Amino acid sequence: MEEVCLNTESVGNDDADECEIEGDCAMTEYVSETGVIENPLPPSVGMEFESYEDVYYFYNCYAKQQGFGIRVSNTWYRKSKERYRGKLSCSSAGFKKKSEANRPRPETRTGCPAMVKFRLMENKRWKIIEVELEHNHLITPGSGKFYKSHKIIGAGTKRTLQLDGPEEVQKIKLFRTVIVDAEGNGGVDTDGGQFGNDVLLPSQLKFKEGDAQAVQNFFFRLQLMDPNFFYVVELNEKGYMRNLFWTDARSRVVYGYFCDVIAIDTMCLAYKFEVPLVTFIGVNHHGQPILLGCGMLADETTESYIWLLRAWLTCMLGRPPQAIITDHHKNLQTAVADVFPRASHCFYLSRIIQRIPETLGELFDLEAIKVSLSKVVYYFLRPEEFEAAWDEMTQNHGIRDHKWIQTLYEDRKRWVPAYLKETFLAGMLPLQQNETAASFFEGYLDRHTSLKEFMDNYDQALQANHQLESLADMDSRNSSCMLKSRCYFELQLSKLYTNEIARRFEREVEGMYSCFCTRQAYVDGQVMTYLVKEQVEVEGSKPETRDFEVMYNASEMDVLCVCGLFNFCGYLCRHALSVLNQHGLEEIPPQYILARWRKETRRSYVLDHSCRGIDTNNPIHRYDHLYKCIVRVVEEGRKSQDCSKATQQALADILNKLHLVEDWPCNM
Repeated sequence: MEEVCLNTESVGNDDADECEIEGDCAMTEYVSETGVIENPLPPSVGMEFESYEDVYYFYNCYAKQQGFGIRVSNTWYRKSKERYRGKLSCSSAGFKKKSEANRPRPETRTGCPAMVKFRLMENKRWKIIEVELEHNHLITPGSGKFYKSHKIIGAGTKRTLQLDGPEEVQKIKLFRTVIVDAEGNGGVDTDGGQFGNDVLLPSQLKFKEGDAQAVQNFFFRLQLMDPNFFYVVELNEKGYMRNLFWTDARSRVVYGYFCDVIAIDTMCLAYKFEVPLVTFIGVNHHGQPILLGCGMLADETTESYIWLLRAWLTCMLGRPPQAIITDHHKNLQTAVADVFPRASHCFYLSRIIQRIPETLGELFDLEAIKVSLSKVVYYFLRPEEFEAAWDEMTQNHGIRDHKWIQTLYEDRKRWVPAYLKETFLAGMLPLQQNETAASFFEGYLDRHTSLKEFMDNYDQALQANHQLESLADMDSRNSSCMLKSRCYFELQLSKLYTNEIARRFEREVEGMYSCFCTRQAYVDGQVMTYLVKEQVEVEGSKPETRDFEVMYNASEMDVLCVCGLFNFCGYLCRHALSVLNQHGLEEIPPQYILARWRKETRRSYVLDHSCRGIDTNNPIHRYDHLYKCIVRVVEEGRKSQDCSKATQQALADILNKLHLVEDWPCNM
């Protein structure tokens, strides 16, 4: 299967000379098809077509079904007269030129923004790169027959666009990705054909009998519970499911609050779980994991990872995170660089340490290597110190020429803490030797959990996570973290931050008492450098004294410690606090107070819906719009007992008013 792109690609200038033709071309002469597409999917970024004409035909069939006409707004040509880009618009786009005639025709256009843009790709396919579905005028299906662009679509053999089975999928060459939205457009092959052969194609999900139907039922159930549930299915050449992605409205909204750093957990693929699950994880204001999306992949190829990452990015409206944490995997690394070129990409350090036995299994003293490698990685704070210690360690253990060790060293800037201090990670990257990266579905999913069992437990896992967040919200609203010292820094953050983050910061305040001899080492302009000594507990040996270098700019109130804790965890370290305290500061400077940890911020996890495009005469539109509005009321009403009572009373009042309207006499 060819590579599928789900995100908008930039439309830059090509090397060849080009020209643009504008005009209201009817272009019906390009349409050679004799039938129509029944119930076509809405156009979506990433759809690929065999030809320019197929794009027009597809959009025209969609327009006829929706009740509007289309026209060619722009076509771009190279000097060779080859078309390489186009734009199709609603027939009501723009406005007509002013006429000087005595009786000019009335204006029929509305400046409608609905359109699709598409361009020719390197694989000679035409890809949709931009879509606008909203119209600024009323459209009804019955009006489609009056538009000029639809005249070519009439009687004749109909060409259906459905995904009922592999045979039908092979006939459809308009696009390669099936996007199934909240309206139920699209479909999934669930017939027994997927299990008819004992030999599975390498590019399809290895489902057992009944699993495909279970997936469809799972998606339908979530869609009924959440009208904004989103999922994408990629099919292979035979029409079988290859890759899946899904997420709900809550995940899409919560990402807007916590989009700075995400983790992509591929542990189920690495350890060959029955469920080939990939999860997108964030961290909320309590430091708790939050689910931002799920996928299932048939394989770990670069193409599959790129498809999944682009599906997720499209769902999140094209907003990439600042940092991404993944396992150390070459294909995934390539995919992240392709889809998120500006994001900082880091590897789970704890999982690299865990892989030592399986990767260096042929070597004798694995435990000694693990201890030595851990010390080199966790102990040294500066790149030059780490590199010298690494060289000595690999030489002593005779592993310098091992391929995996060499790969780790080449990628050291993505997983060694000494190189990551400028990347904000919000506490998502475990940095202590005994810390590990837990799975979001831990306790609900293991290597032998079946797909059906996982889907049955999916809601329970999400509800448990949501309940923990609600309890933490209540705890932070009703009380502050118990103070263990008289430090102003602790008092300040206990009023601002959620209790869990305040408790974590409390450990740094307590750690100030193990710091001593904070002295100024040298001055460079306005920047003063201090050396802070600390008694550090070292595993397996006696406590030792270590020096931590802290730079401080008094005019800007900027403080930076060599340990890098602020970017790693999101709050200042004991060494930086010691320097601030020595300068007589009683409050932490405002640039080190992060909004993501604040407890007073009101966060609503319901999508904000507008009523644009709602046809009040259409009962389906009315139902859908009212349902989405009431979901927001329920979300607010569940937050406390008082809110719940007020919501129930308000809903009862609304029902009483509706009954009065219903009983109102038709003729006064």
